[in-house]
Amino acid sequence: MSNFISEDFLLTNDYAKTLYHDFAKDLPIIDFHNHLPPDEISKDITFETLTDVWLGGDHYKWRLMRANGIDEHYITGHADPKEKFKAWAETVPNTLGNPLFHWTHMELKRYFGIHDFLNPETADRIWDMANEKLQNGGMSTQQLLKKDRVEFVGTTDDPTDDLAFHKELQNGNHPFQVAPSFRPDPGLKIDKEDFNAWVQKLGEVTNTEIQKYSDFLDGLAGRVDYFDHHGCKASDHGIDEMFYKPTDEQEVAGIFDKKMRGESLTNVEVEKYKTFTLQFLASLYNKKGWIMQLHIGAMRNNNTKMFERVGRDAGYDSPGDRSLAKPLSHMLDSIEYGSGLPKTILYCLNPKDYYVLATIAGNHQDGSTAGKVQFGTAWWFNDHIDGMENQMKILANVGLIKHFVGMLTDSRSFLSFSRHEYFRRILCNLFGTWAQDGKVPSEIEWLGAYVKDISYHNAKEYFGLKNGVIL
Repeated sequence: MSNFISEDFLLTNDYAKTLYHDFAKDLPIIDFHNHLPPDEISKDITFETLTDVWLGGDHYKWRLMRANGIDEHYITGHADPKEKFKAWAETVPNTLGNPLFHWTHMELKRYFGIHDFLNPETADRIWDMANEKLQNGGMSTQQLLKKDRVEFVGTTDDPTDDLAFHKELQNGNHPFQVAPSFRPDPGLKIDKEDFNAWVQKLGEVTNTEIQKYSDFLDGLAGRVDYFDHHGCKASDHGIDEMFYKPTDEQEVAGIFDKKMRGESLTNVEVEKYKTFTLQFLASLYNKKGWIMQLHIGAMRNNNTKMFERVGRDAGYDSPGDRSLAKPLSHMLDSIEYGSGLPKTILYCLNPKDYYVLATIAGNHQDGSTAGKVQFGTAWWFNDHIDGMENQMKILANVGLIKHFVGMLTDSRSFLSFSRHEYFRRILCNLFGTWAQDGKVPSEIEWLGAYVKDISYHNAKEYFGLKNGVIL
């Protein structure tokens, strides 16, 4: 293990090594999109075992364990925590080439000082060492954020959330800022069975009786105001299939009424509702100066039997391949032509659409903000070496990588911030290789400025932060 994840891990030339060690290594972290539970941060909880901090909710690991022939009892079932950990230890040696092979050992090294190769033979020793460190203090949620020099955390929150834990955090004296992100997916997915129940919940938190579509829009606007008052700087939308059907408020009001009466809707009606509602929300975001994030292209819950057994977000998703270019282009164009497009980050799950997103982002740069519309970082199934390099190369090919806002964890784990290190090493190696090959000038200070901007400064400026605190 002496040469594995060494000081110069992933850095294949002297330029890359200098860029990482002199410019990127010690930068703070701005993690503007993740799924960390704000209650766990506010309560500053500690974790009893390595399984609790490492395997709970991590569908990345769950997928590989199933592929390795591990029974569900040891994944999402009621097996003893140590049994679950040992099932992961059995899987790890077979993850060669997968980013989890790297992430697993980076996290053992960075958080626990453990340099062993995780496998069935070392599992007991690693279990004991990690748990001893967890129980001896210094590993609570807030302490982990401080250890990683995290300045900003953007969580993902339902519009009906009361943000109680965000309020507690904002009233505390912390070296980091935790802000909510507005995730109104339940309010757009009018085709789902639980839509009416969510509308009722929205009415309850806004103290209004939502009877018609205008009431519903007022309720959404009220929650945008509420989130904005509590530090929100971004929305986030999970869009499985991109949509665009021109319509108007009167027509959508009729579609909304049909749904509230329990009537079925056509696919065209669903698209019209989603189109107008997203346009309306984008207008609110633009007025507030928020960033609109669109995560596009996940085909979710593909295994019905396992969905009924273990629920959503359990590792049964994959990229979709529906047409993206036309509906996305028309949607952004309609927003820009109407209320004006807010700052926007575009992510796609299928790498076949990378050039689509990178060039569509270029269609809406308006000179008001450098990199106003972003082609977001490699997402989910693409956040590995090849995926990140590919995303950055395409961005550089057709846009300005100088203004790229960089990495995010999109994770539920407090040990996932080492993925920023992973990204920074890949970034530095990419630039270092270009310098070594004579593709760019080998002036280290100049390249180092790029590295610092992409790793930290661009996101800080884009999200309106000053020393991690929202302006």
